[in-house]
Order: sequence, then structure tokens, then C-alpha cells
Amino acid sequence: AAEREGIKFGIWLEPEMTNSVSELYEKHPHWVIGQPNRELRPGRGGTQLVLDLSNPEVQEFIYKLIDDLLTRHPQIAYIKWDANMNVNNYGSHHLPAERQSHLYIDYHRGFAKVMQRIRDKYPDMVIQACASGGGRANYGVLPYFDEFWVSDNTEALQRIYMQWGISYFFPAVAMAAHVGSSPNHQTGRVMPLKLRFDVAMTGRLGMEMQPRNMTDEERAFSRKAISNYKEIREVVQQGDLYRLVSPYDDKGVASLLYTDPGKAKAVFFVFKTEHFHGQVLPPLRMAGLDPGKNYLIRELNRSDSEHLPVEGKVISGALLMNNGIELPLEKEYASRVLLLTEVEGVN
Repeated sequence: AAEREGIKFGIWLEPEMTNSVSELYEKHPHWVIGQPNRELRPGRGGTQLVLDLSNPEVQEFIYKLIDDLLTRHPQIAYIKWDANMNVNNYGSHHLPAERQSHLYIDYHRGFAKVMQRIRDKYPDMVIQACASGGGRANYGVLPYFDEFWVSDNTEALQRIYMQWGISYFFPAVAMAAHVGSSPNHQTGRVMPLKLRFDVAMTGRLGMEMQPRNMTDEERAFSRKAISNYKEIREVVQQGDLYRLVSPYDDKGVASLLYTDPGKAKAVFFVFKTEHFHGQVLPPLRMAGLDPGKNYLIRELNRSDSEHLPVEGKVISGALLMNNGIELPLEKEYASRVLLLTEVEGVN
């Protein structure tokens, strides 16, 4: 069905786990992490167990499992590789007594061997690292994954803070930022679709919504927003990030900007993080632009009829950085996204 609709197909897997009522565990109980002659403490559902990737036999099993799946179904273009259980039963049936303290190290080395084999055979496969949210956002697995799942919390307001923090360590291209449903399943907040898209567009955009449950207006806005993101994707994912106003500074807004290396194209984001009547926000100064260049300003993801004073104007980089611009952010959860494109031959 996905192929018929021109959509690439993805699959959600948890290859490092098994459970105590599975055929795998019945045949190979020594393949799970646990201490010999001690009762296991399972995880989710009272049955989940972690496979011991320090064991070469387990490594081979997991690799063959994935390889067989991708060989039989070559239409798979994306894998969400999840891991949802802590190690509750520290110990290895495979490692000798003197290496039991090395379980975490040997586990990661075994995991890396599996992922390297998968990467070598399927270099174009898009793979997301997920572990009960952002539990696997670390440099050690970055060579094998295209992106990290930052958190199961996709609420836009809280994502402003989370994505601000994680972007100190990882680039936008590695930061999965998805549009969640409303009311949000974690916080219960009801937020406009525009804010949810605007925040997600500061990272690697995705959606966590069921299209059949969306209104015609939501689908239309989503199509336009996705088209807009494709226009700025290279700047966001491969460009330079400039932090303008931190959400942690209690100024009522958060703002950031991405530019391409040549400073010919930039994307400016601003989000309202606090709301009270009569709130006055200062002009927002940009950064990272070329002061000698002039930029045409166009708003993306516009959802209201309010015309921005800077819309369609050509403004110098010097003015945008030194004086800044005032933007209407009057309503709760207001946000703006501006695309800046260099215009040559304008004085």
C-alpha cells in the first residue's frame, strides 16, 4: 500500500530484546543477560528480557534476523531501532568470571559489530536509534544511525527546551523532531498545528499523527509545511546554527537561526514560551548573516491573516543583526518562521 501511494515503508523493531514466553528463550535461555542460578527480573509486561550481545552467537542471530528481513522485503527504507528495557539482571552466561564487570563494554562492542555489518550491507538504509525516548543519544552509536529519537515527549513547548539542549551536542540532521498529536499524549496540552510544525522544523522533521484522524484543514496545512521544510531542509540539517534567545533566559521567547555556509540563505525561528496580557517583546536581533548582503524575507507556515511588516521586504544583514525586527506574537503558543534569501544588485 505504501509503495502504491509513493511512500517509502519503514518498520519499528526491538532486536536486542526477547521475552520469557518466546520460542527463542525456550531454546536459548543462556542468551539473555542474567546471573546464573538466580531468578530473572523481567521488564515490560513482566516478560521482557535483554539479549546478551557480548555473546557472538547472539550477535550472529540478530544480524541474520535483520539481514533476512531486509532481503525478503527490499522495499523497507527505514528502521526505528528501539530498546525499552534497562539491564535488571546484570550478569552474562557467556563471559568468564573475570570479565563479568566488563559486560557493558563487551555488550557495546558486540552491538557495534552487528550495526557495522548492517551498515556495510545496507549503507542507504535510514536507521533511527531509540531507547525509551532519548536513551541512546550518544556519540558511540552515531556512526551506525542516521538520527536519534530525542524523547517520547513530542509536545512542542517542551521540545523547544529539549531540542535547544541536545543541539549543543548533536547537529539538527541527527535530531528526530516530529509533529505530535493534540492534545499531547504526554502533557495533555492542546497546541496549534503551526507551532508543532515550526518547532519540529528546527530538526529532522517527521510526523507522529494518523492522517485519517486529521481534518481537511490540518492535512492541507501539513502538506504546505512539509513542502516548506523541503525548501529549507539543507540549510537546517547541514547549515550553521546561531542561538539568538535561549528559552532558559525567561524572556518569554526562544529564537534561533540557521544559515548555509555561504550566508546566502537563512531560516529564522521564534517561539513564544510565556503568555500574559499586554506582554511586550523586544526586537529580535539575528546573527550569522553577512552584514554586507541584502536579504528578501518571506514567512513560512503562515496560519493567520496578519501581514508581517517585513514580509516581502529586502533588508540588509547589518540591519537585521544590529537593530533586529519586531514580530507580532500576540497569542499563546505563537511562533514565526522566516526564510531569508540573498538578493544581489540591491543597495
